[in-house]
Amino acid sequence: MLGWVNFGRRLSSKVGHYCTPIHTLDNNIVNLSELASTISSKLQELEPERSVEFVFAPDLKVIGDKGLLVQVLENLLGNAWKYTGPCESPRIEVGRVQKGGQEVNFVRDNGVGFDMAYKNKLFEAFQRLHGAEFKGVGIGLATVKRIVERHGGTAWAESVVNEGTTVYFTLSKVLA
Repeated sequence: MLGWVNFGRRLSSKVGHYCTPIHTLDNNIVNLSELASTISSKLQELEPERSVEFVFAPDLKVIGDKGLLVQVLENLLGNAWKYTGPCESPRIEVGRVQKGGQEVNFVRDNGVGFDMAYKNKLFEAFQRLHGAEFKGVGIGLATVKRIVERHGGTAWAESVVNEGTTVYFTLSKVLA
């Protein structure tokens, strides 16, 4: 098993090297609320039998590369969708708060959560905090981190087991 973990880490470092962007960000005004709404509709279409309450703060506008920010929200909303699967009344929220004088975007769910003792592994490639009951290979949050950092921001998460997770991210340019 350890051999596969080491292989994954070596592959991650190589993939990161080859995926280093050679073009500049296509910075435009991006409405995260609209993107989240579109992505949530697609998730609902994939599993129409699920009833998930989505709450989106209106007009969460930022400056960034729309294509990359779509990837961020696809990963974050996809994880929230996945990890609220066992919940009786799943709820996923996209919003913005002030923390330390900075505008901070977030995706929050009331899913299975994770043990904060493992928070340092959360954004590493091929590191999974849950077992085979949840599909995935462990690159989604690593991708989120890389894109957010490329936009001059940071990403982190707070969670409580069986109560849910909030993933926060900042971007260097946010429109109020």
